[in-house]
Parts: sequence; C-alpha cells; structure tokens
Amino acid sequence: METKPPLPPFTPESAAQKVRMAEDAWNSRDPDRVVQVYTEDTRWRNRAEFPVGREQVRQFLQRKWARELDYRLIKELWACGGNRVAVRFAYECHDDSGQWFRSYGNENWEFNEQGLMQRRFASINDLPIAEADRKFHWPLGRRPDAHPGLSELGL
Repeated sequence: METKPPLPPFTPESAAQKVRMAEDAWNSRDPDRVVQVYTEDTRWRNRAEFPVGREQVRQFLQRKWARELDYRLIKELWACGGNRVAVRFAYECHDDSGQWFRSYGNENWEFNEQGLMQRRFASINDLPIAEADRKFHWPLGRRPDAHPGLSELGL
C-alpha cells in the first residue's frame, strides 16, 4: 500500500514537514502531482465546492490554476495532534484582467495511517490588492528557503 511520510501521529516537527511538502506541491501548480497525497476517496470543502475523490480534486485544481494566475502560496503549521493538522495559509495571484489578490485561509487536515490526506476543510477570504502591495516575490515554483514565511511577513 502506498505511503506518504511523515506518518501520523504527528509531532510539531513532522507536521511542519508535512505542511512544507504540501506548500511545495501546491506551488508546482501541477494537479497530477498534488492529488497523489490524497486518498482515492478524499473529501474536501473548499469555499462552495465539495470535491470527493482524486479525480474531482484534480478537476478542481485544474480550474483553480486556470483562473488564479502567477499563484504563489505560503503555508504555516498552526497545530497538530494524532492524525490531524491545522494550517494557516496565504497566497497571491491575479486574474485574467490583471487584478491581484491575497487570499487568507485556514485548513484542517485529517490523514490515514499511510500519511495520505483523507479530509481537507478550507475556509478562505480574498482581498484585492495592488500589484505594488504584493509580498510573495520569488520565481514561480517552490518558495526559496530564505524567503520569509507568514509570521515573518506579519501575515
């Protein structure tokens, strides 16, 4: 059976590692890569969408990144216990008209014994921002280790 370490139960260190791995995958903007960390029957709540299963998640991510252009994400561990992890995040992107947004949110994650995410509940708020107000400045892809995180940015 497929596993995705680190495995539960999580320590603050292993949960932080899981969070960074998720951030890196999402910053790839590759739905095929991202869905590999979810169970086949994963259940999500993301704004007004409720995808179930890897294929629906893949389709959701394809739609997301087709409209959220130049997407850059930072995640930060909030809390963990047993097989659950709470995360806060922010991402910046723009739409096809050039309007930039910073989206803030919280996620609650639940993992199976193999380290695959079986549940993801996200609450997200979007803030229109001027391009000059952006804080996430790195080439598309993985956030460099030296780039500040959310706490360092005051977010």
